[in-house]
Amino acid sequence: MRTDIFARLDREPEPPKIETPRMSPHRIALFGGTLAFYLAIVVAVLMSSWLVALDWKVMLFRPYQQWPGIHAFLDYYVVLGQRGPTAVMVACWLGWRSWRQHTLRPLLTLGASLLLLNVTVGAVKIGLGRLGPHYATQIGSAELFAGGDIFPSGHTANAVVTWGILAYLAATPRARRYLSAMSALVSLGVGLTTVYLGTHWLSDVVLGWAAGLLILLGLPWVEPLITRAENWIFAAREWLSARGRTVAPKSATAGTPQPVTAGLPGMGDAARGPAREPAGTGGHQAAVAATGSRPRAYSAPSAHPGHAARSERTPVTPGGSRRPPHAERTPRGGAAPARPVAGG
Repeated sequence: MRTDIFARLDREPEPPKIETPRMSPHRIALFGGTLAFYLAIVVAVLMSSWLVALDWKVMLFRPYQQWPGIHAFLDYYVVLGQRGPTAVMVACWLGWRSWRQHTLRPLLTLGASLLLLNVTVGAVKIGLGRLGPHYATQIGSAELFAGGDIFPSGHTANAVVTWGILAYLAATPRARRYLSAMSALVSLGVGLTTVYLGTHWLSDVVLGWAAGLLILLGLPWVEPLITRAENWIFAAREWLSARGRTVAPKSATAGTPQPVTAGLPGMGDAARGPAREPAGTGGHQAAVAATGSRPRAYSAPSAHPGHAARSERTPVTPGGSRRPPHAERTPRGGAAPARPVAGG
């Protein structure tokens, strides 16, 4: 077994025993507190309370004009909250973990969390229809039900879920602590960056943090469905593999042509080659009986125009030629008839 650092890149011989998180009382208490905070933010925005006034103060402060030197950097940093690039990066890492640990749970957990994110955050966005700071029409207004889609912040919620899923799937408590701190810093920075750029209200970002945290805290309730989906996928793979192993030999046997050999008596060695049959014998009927079909006649053009082709010549049979004997010809070996001598 390899003991160097590259041994971590090898596939584990058997699936490890990874303990899945459960809904402990502590986790349920955190979920309930986060849900209450989420509803409080929504109610505060609906009532146009002090939170909406704070949104306008921050927007009119225009942070991107106060600190223009970091604008170029934050334009790239905010990509860490976009769903497409972050999902691809995290999926590559979790895909390697799935291959190494012989399990589909990391990829299925990522897919389930992103699905929950799209449904919950998307429904609130469309339902409230809040406009962004750049499209605001009245100072002090909450800009709700105006056809917008920025409340809560999708960038912030996606950063919480996408990077937080790495901490959720960590195999050791130490890795879970480090990854939790890293995901918290990334999601906090992404949310504040959207406020700096003026694309979101401050309340959008706060609600986005709460929305992403709710999904991470509630994932243990989805674990039974993830386990069931993984077992179904593995069972389907085994069924397809077994079916492929049984169908392949049958198709190969049915498609293999069977050779037909017609040997002569006394020909024990197949390497002697095909025997020539004399013309006029029963070889033609034997070939027809052996192969089940008549061979096609082949007539090649005559090399000499004065000679007939082979197929046009009179066949030679044991009974002799079919042409009548010439009157003037004599058989070989016989005496020639006497000819009259002229001039007697």
